[in-house]
Amino acid sequence: MNCIAVDDEPLALDVIEAYVAKNPDLTLVARCNNAAEASEVLKKHKVDLMFLDINMPEINGLSFVRSLETKPLFIFTTAYPDHAVEGFELDAIDYLLKPIAYERFEKGVEKAKEYFKLKNTSDIAESNLESEHIFVKANQKLIKLSYSDIYYVEAFADYVKIFLEDKKIVTLQTMKNMEKKLPTELFSRVHRSFIVNRKHVASFSTSICEVNKIKIPIGKNYKDTFVSLMKDNKIL
Repeated sequence: MNCIAVDDEPLALDVIEAYVAKNPDLTLVARCNNAAEASEVLKKHKVDLMFLDINMPEINGLSFVRSLETKPLFIFTTAYPDHAVEGFELDAIDYLLKPIAYERFEKGVEKAKEYFKLKNTSDIAESNLESEHIFVKANQKLIKLSYSDIYYVEAFADYVKIFLEDKKIVTLQTMKNMEKKLPTELFSRVHRSFIVNRKHVASFSTSICEVNKIKIPIGKNYKDTFVSLMKDNKIL
């Protein structure tokens, strides 16, 4: 994994550089003293992981992450625990408090490596209406799911939760990709966080639909299309 260290403190950069050198799976592409330098490096190099300080002059680590259109994986490194919740809300892989012990650094790197491996494996291996099934990756294997067995899908950060009648499967996938893979003949996006199988909708209004006894909100941007399809009984 190609990585960069971003910190306005030279000693903190020295620590990260020394730790990265001990791990054969990491290559330090650059040391950056601020967000502007890091931004330039990201434009010129393929970076898989950032070790990023939060409290930096001009642009702090949190603002820098928010500004990125395409984000590499990132681990926050900071002396202050105050921003931990906000950091994880931005989907940080880990949040390391200074002074950082090597064992704690390695724990964060292991999380990043696992995530990196998942991210670079196609979680949706096959989607075909004629075969009436889809393969999803979960628990280190590909699981075959019939479209008819999928009740609804819920967004879960960078993952999605696929709900069947009596269980759920969690897989690394975006809702956007999931929506593309599921056939529109059966499935509708009803909310930014939900896709439903119209075949399993027991009841609906303009704001709520019920699937497998679960009430699912209908977003205003999806309402008209969904309600129209349901009223026309276009479920197959």
